[in-house]
Amino acid sequence: MNFDIQKIRADFPILQKKIYGKPLIYLDNAATTQKPACVVDKICENYYNNNANIHRGVHFLSQIATEAHEAARETIRAFIGANSANEVVFTRGSTEAINLVASSFGRSQCKDGDEIILSQMEHHSNIVPWQLLQSERDIRIKVIPINSKGELMLDELDRLFTEKTKLVSVTHVSNALGTVNPVKEIIRRAHERDVPVLIDGAQSAPHFRINMQELDADFYVFSGHKIYGPTGIGVLYGKEKWLDKIPPYQGGGEMIKRVTFEKTTFNDLPFKFEAGTPDYIGSTALAEALNYMQHIGMDAVEAHEQKLLQYATSKLKEVEGIRFIGEAEKKSGLISFLVGNIHPYDLGSILDKLGIAVRTGHHCADPVMQAFGIEGTVRASFGIYNTEEEIDILLAGILRAQKMFNRSL
Repeated sequence: MNFDIQKIRADFPILQKKIYGKPLIYLDNAATTQKPACVVDKICENYYNNNANIHRGVHFLSQIATEAHEAARETIRAFIGANSANEVVFTRGSTEAINLVASSFGRSQCKDGDEIILSQMEHHSNIVPWQLLQSERDIRIKVIPINSKGELMLDELDRLFTEKTKLVSVTHVSNALGTVNPVKEIIRRAHERDVPVLIDGAQSAPHFRINMQELDADFYVFSGHKIYGPTGIGVLYGKEKWLDKIPPYQGGGEMIKRVTFEKTTFNDLPFKFEAGTPDYIGSTALAEALNYMQHIGMDAVEAHEQKLLQYATSKLKEVEGIRFIGEAEKKSGLISFLVGNIHPYDLGSILDKLGIAVRTGHHCADPVMQAFGIEGTVRASFGIYNTEEEIDILLAGILRAQKMFNRSL
């Protein structure tokens, strides 16, 4: 379809909301996106018409709900270009998906003395699970450093590999810097050494086309709430050979075939990793969100957000004393910045009173802040419903806040 911004905005009722009497300018999409009416309607439709526990009932509602859940899995398979629906595991989000791999892969594939490679720009969700593994196994975590522009220093990556390297786990797009990492090249270098790779796609899946056949990642994770779907649902993609090899993450319910006190037989893929009652409400609403995005077209989404990024970067340069944190050559749709000596929290609070929602702080990426010698930033992140006019309002809000602080000095 043609990218009709007004039609898209009309699909999101919350954008009509006023904050302190001002129109809502929502620029916190890297944290979570707003939901189109079709996603909320899908949730209501299923609760009102098809609510039942899936995979376990022979009655009509259970059969309908089961079919909807597995159809959602197929929608996700197609969206990410997986070979098989068996490679699509539902989780509560990217965080749980990474914890699943860290636990299951770590317990089965890592021994004392082995090494995991991360990067300096990881979200805490791709650091802490590996540290938890480190507390159980005497493994070593190695880190790809970043340069002053917020780009990975790939020359250093080659030096980090040893015969003890078991996995590389890196973000596709930095949630704090907007940097789009050359993950295809990272994967190629790792695979040359027979090392599998996990890609944190929480900030990439919502913004541009992804395909597992082209990327060749061994594991890839993303969250529903960052791609216009509901909270509490996410996806782990894993190559079938790896999902077959590693043990279940949790036990009970859906992930078993047969249980006795002597032995439990685990279910087939992907159910082996989906203990408990499946969230078919969440899975079908996520599929609705992905269908919505496909209808717009991921290439059109990327083009729109890149246009916003370029426009916002050029406009914010008008702010005296602004410092951009993260100026990589290839970026996705977010800008992190500081303005003079204004604390990010203070600037964010003033913008909030003007109806402008931005994120302030370390963005769950403390090592990034440490690399730049700062405590935090203001982050404006863009989505499919944002406009250049909203960026003009953001600029006006920053200039107004700057005048307020200058007068108080």
